[in-house]
Amino acid sequence: MDDIDQHLLARLRENARAPVAELARALGLSRTTVQSRLARLERTGVIAGYAVRLSEAVERGLIHAYVTLTVEPKQAAAVIAAMRRIAGVRRLQSVSGPFDLIAAVEAPSVERMDALIDEIGAIGGVERTNSSIVLSTKLDR
Repeated sequence: MDDIDQHLLARLRENARAPVAELARALGLSRTTVQSRLARLERTGVIAGYAVRLSEAVERGLIHAYVTLTVEPKQAAAVIAAMRRIAGVRRLQSVSGPFDLIAAVEAPSVERMDALIDEIGAIGGVERTNSSIVLSTKLDR
C-alpha cells in the first residue's frame, strides 16, 4: 500500500458509499485509476467489506461503555464465543495487563446497559467485569 491507497482508505472511512467519481476528484486521480485501486484493495483483502455507520443522532441516543473482563484460565474461547452472540457487543479485544478482554458495548438505555453488563458477567468462565460508561467522545476517526 502506498500513500494514495492510505488516502483512499481514509476517504472510505469517512463515507464508504462515496461514488468513485467523487473519490477520484478528491484524490486528483482518474475514475478508472481509483476503481482499479479499489478492486485491488478488495481482491488482496485490505478492504474486507463495507459497514453501516449510524448517524450522529442515533449514536448520541445510545449508551456506550467499555467492559473489561477477567477470564478463568482456558475459558477464553468459550467466553469469546458467548460474547459473539450478544448483539450489544460491538468490539471485543484481548489486552495485556490485569484484564484479559475488553469489550466496547452499546445499549439504547441505562436499564438495557445494566442488563447487558449483567449478561456479560453471567457468562461461564467470566471471573470478573469492570465497566466504564462513555460520557463523551472527543475524537472519532
